[in-house]
Amino acid sequence: MGWLSKTFTSSVGKKLIMALTGLFLISFLIVHLSGNFLLLRNDNGAAFFQYSEFMKTNPVILVMEVVLFLGFIIHAFSGFRLALENKKARPVGYAVNRPSENSSVFSRSMVWTGSIVFIFLVIHLKSFFVDHKVASWMGVTHEETLFQAVVSAFQNPVYTWFYVAAMVLLGFHLNHGFQSAFQTLGLNHKKYTPLIKKLGLIFSIVVPLLFAYVPLYFLLIYKTTGGN
Repeated sequence: MGWLSKTFTSSVGKKLIMALTGLFLISFLIVHLSGNFLLLRNDNGAAFFQYSEFMKTNPVILVMEVVLFLGFIIHAFSGFRLALENKKARPVGYAVNRPSENSSVFSRSMVWTGSIVFIFLVIHLKSFFVDHKVASWMGVTHEETLFQAVVSAFQNPVYTWFYVAAMVLLGFHLNHGFQSAFQTLGLNHKKYTPLIKKLGLIFSIVVPLLFAYVPLYFLLIYKTTGGN
């Protein structure tokens, strides 16, 4: 197994881990977004309740959540490690070589956008996953439902605008990460690369925008419509 260890501790191997975990997390975003949009149904949270109960009790989902958590941790750790190694490799030369001319603002800000999004995720998971899902496993009950907790959180301007800001940074992170992942996997072709870049740009705009719409709806629209 020595060759496997050497492969994944090499520079190429570390980038491969980043690419694979990144694409896995991108697929999770689509699933999570579909669940979030159930919040917008005019049923007082009934559809979202069924969805959350399924996510809470299905054994396959529970296993995938462990995998997802590990994916987040590995992706974040690998990103920081690669950034530190790159900085050590060119502590002076990179600044002299005019990075603005050699790389995009998206690639140069990956560590910062990723860091802030990670902080947002910790707060977000604490607010909903830990306080409701994990708490229920421990026998703790809440007077309010998860739907009510989400509505209450999204009607808090501070939380909602922090959420929106995090989605903007997520878009920056995705714009470079999407195409970079495919390039790392060897899918770099003059015919397909432009298409991948366009798809990455569309994904990095549409998905964060749809995520941001949900809290903005509860902050700005939900009360004025009486919850309908």
